[in-house]
Amino acid sequence: MSIKVIHPGLLTTIQDLGRFGSQKFGVIVSGAMDPISLRIANLLVGNNEGEGALEITLLGTTLQFDTDELVAITGGDLQPTIDGEKAPMWRPVLIRKGSVLQFKSAINGCRAYVAFAGGIVVPEVMGSKSTYLRAAIGGLQGRALQKGDELDSGDSNPLSQAFVQQLEKMTAHFNWSVDYTEFISFDKTQTIRVLHGAEFERFDIESQQAFYSKPYKLTTQADRMGYRLDGEPLSLSEKFELLSEGVTYGTIQVPSNGQPIILMVDRQTTGGYPKIGQVISVDLPCLAQMQPNTNIQFKKFSLEQAEVELIKQEQLLRKLAMGIHFKALHK
Repeated sequence: MSIKVIHPGLLTTIQDLGRFGSQKFGVIVSGAMDPISLRIANLLVGNNEGEGALEITLLGTTLQFDTDELVAITGGDLQPTIDGEKAPMWRPVLIRKGSVLQFKSAINGCRAYVAFAGGIVVPEVMGSKSTYLRAAIGGLQGRALQKGDELDSGDSNPLSQAFVQQLEKMTAHFNWSVDYTEFISFDKTQTIRVLHGAEFERFDIESQQAFYSKPYKLTTQADRMGYRLDGEPLSLSEKFELLSEGVTYGTIQVPSNGQPIILMVDRQTTGGYPKIGQVISVDLPCLAQMQPNTNIQFKKFSLEQAEVELIKQEQLLRKLAMGIHFKALHK
């Protein structure tokens, strides 16, 4: 085993991009809360973008390395250190045998991602390594990491080996990091762009206006299943019966108390509350990195605008991937 868990932290799980195709059986997608940070971490060590990595929440995780490992740390800044020295983020890092990687507390964002060259060796369940805690499937025995757990990384590929060679030389050519600001914001107050939900027009005019004009606070009732917000109560123009129907990551539901709930990656597969909005895909990573007691301002967005933003993001990722390959393979 190459990586030993000295301290598991608040919540550390193995996640990839999710378990797709099984919601019709009641099995949720799960996966990384911040998929952009996961994808970039994997690119930085030569992996497929969707490979499994560690998702570390808020604080405390400590790992010891029994072999040399190529890793990348992305996402929120949880003050990572290697043998007590500040660890670089958003770039490949070669951690030597016997070293200790420690995360303290979050100063920006709330979830960090650690990718290992070759990925993490755990069985896939229904096509994914993602941990679904409530069903106890995926990841390491379907649970969060615990003290004493040991993990193995997979076999590295030529691209990963090229990264290692560059890092061993530590040439100026390779002393660089990703400009994450092109992909994600860690601002304390976030403007989150949303599409109208299926029942938006069923809310009264005052609630429709308040939804876009008033800030909402992210409460401490926030986890991988959902975020409860606190702000101007929202109400329907008249009561009606709503059958449960499909929901997705970023669906904004409004229960009877009028306070919105944003569904996150470990959401249920269907929901029966009125849906006032849907967070656009590009803003989900920013939402995932928000800490409790910070503010959200919703902004109306169209489907066409959301598609343009998603295409731009994917183009930036492709450009980044090509740049990483070039830096690794051209010495």
